[in-house]
Amino acid sequence: MTDTSPLAALGLRPIEEAAYRELVARPAATTEELAAALDTTLPEADALLAGLHGLGLAARSGGRYIASSPTFALGPLVTQRRDQLRRAELELANLAARYRAAAADRAAGDLVEVVTGVDVIGRRFEQLQTTATDEVQALVTATTLAVSRADNQAEREGLRRGVRYRVVVEREVLEQDGGTADAIEALGAGEEVRVAERVPIKLVIADRAIGVLPMADETNLPTAIVVHRSGLLDALQALFDAVWQQARPLTLAPDGALHEQPADGTLFPVDRQVLALLLAGLTDAAIASQLGMSMRTVQRRVSRMMELAGVRTRLQLGWYAAQSHWA
Repeated sequence: MTDTSPLAALGLRPIEEAAYRELVARPAATTEELAAALDTTLPEADALLAGLHGLGLAARSGGRYIASSPTFALGPLVTQRRDQLRRAELELANLAARYRAAAADRAAGDLVEVVTGVDVIGRRFEQLQTTATDEVQALVTATTLAVSRADNQAEREGLRRGVRYRVVVEREVLEQDGGTADAIEALGAGEEVRVAERVPIKLVIADRAIGVLPMADETNLPTAIVVHRSGLLDALQALFDAVWQQARPLTLAPDGALHEQPADGTLFPVDRQVLALLLAGLTDAAIASQLGMSMRTVQRRVSRMMELAGVRTRLQLGWYAAQSHWA
């Protein structure tokens, strides 16, 4: 499991961070007091204190330990890590430039990579999402070959980073156990989800630059094709765009239920409420407060109405709404 403690980036284990926090909160502490506070044994507490002392995070005075100043103890570590990251960013930019230059001369076979095995596919799938900075697009069939949504931590982290997720799911996915709950969770997290009667292939594309196409070979061993920038990736992107356009949006009603956007271009009642308040001049925050929903949900609903209307600005949406009797 990934270590997410705040000071992990400085090389501290969670238990070491917890021990240092305890010392910071006290004038001084004995080994016995620290062991009791951390609910650990005396030998473990003694080893922790010795480790903190070795890192310069604690000083010993008689039989008690005193926390070193965070500014003086951790400040140099933060500066060191910042410098290391800056050098890594520069090297990353250099390697990316060299990669792009070499890509132009690659043979067709080098633009496609075949990976085999659940673990390997899962790692590539995670890497693809972790490196995405703009958008992840996915076609989801009813068959899971490598990574289920419940196990897809990279997706949740991507959404938190502000990466846009556009996903088309096969209707059978919603009919599976937990399928509807997964869709509701995805919508609540900020994904844009649509449903199609049939999805031709399972596909994930990141930033329109790299794609993963899971498939099964004749040995029934899970296999995936990693496709880099090429005519093949352009074709896969065009396939996603076509399926996305034909699929029907899924939305959440105020009661949290899952609804499918009407195919005739009409709006759900909650969309009409959002639109009416928007046309009345309320801000997204005010609309969210009035309707008891998050501001992200309001923005997502407005974005979908604009997409349904085929417009690019909210002013154009207001004009379209008047012409189409939406409001």
